[in-house]
This record gives sequence, C-alpha cells and structure tokens, in this order.
Amino acid sequence: MTATTTTQRLQAALDAVDYPADKDELVATAQENEADEDTVRALQALPPQDYRSFSEITASVELAEESNPATDRGKAQARRHHRHPHLAERDKDAPTNPIVDELGENRGS
Repeated sequence: MTATTTTQRLQAALDAVDYPADKDELVATAQENEADEDTVRALQALPPQDYRSFSEITASVELAEESNPATDRGKAQARRHHRHPHLAERDKDAPTNPIVDELGENRGS
C-alpha cells in the first residue's frame, strides 16, 4: 500500500523548510514537526533529489483526495457520509427558497 497524505498535512509538516531541500531534510523536518506516520512515509517515498519549492514536493508525493464540498464530487462524498442517518438524500439536499421562506407556500395562484 502506498503512503499518501493531503496537501494540508504536508504543509503543516514542512512549515519551517528552507528551500532548496533534499529528501532527507524534508523527512527530518516532518518528524521534528510531529507529522503523522502517513505523511512521513509519503515523504520517504520521494525520489532523492533537491526540491526547490513546496509545489515541486506536492507534484512528486502521492496525495490522497481531499473532499471539496464546492465540487460535485465533494458534494457526493458529503452525501455518502452525512450525519443524519434517518433523513433521505433527496430531503437533505433540497435547497431552501428564500421567497417561500419569507412569504409562505404558493397557494396555486
């Protein structure tokens, strides 16, 4: 199984890195910042070279998908892991209509 991390955990682990930095410096900094085990293993799996920026590291490390509620994929993931187990999906995804909230239901006019 490949070790993965998220961009947020990686950024927290490498907060104090001075670039350029090699793989060993990145792993040591992550361990000093008490990064989680998956993040450290993901950094250990990097190719041994000098990294000039955080974006070079994120391009080389295996990133797990982060849930982003702004995308359709993120919304679907949020629906699968909702916290209202007795509520149907069609009921919890229904947007509220501000006009109906203010004036009440339409009476068929």
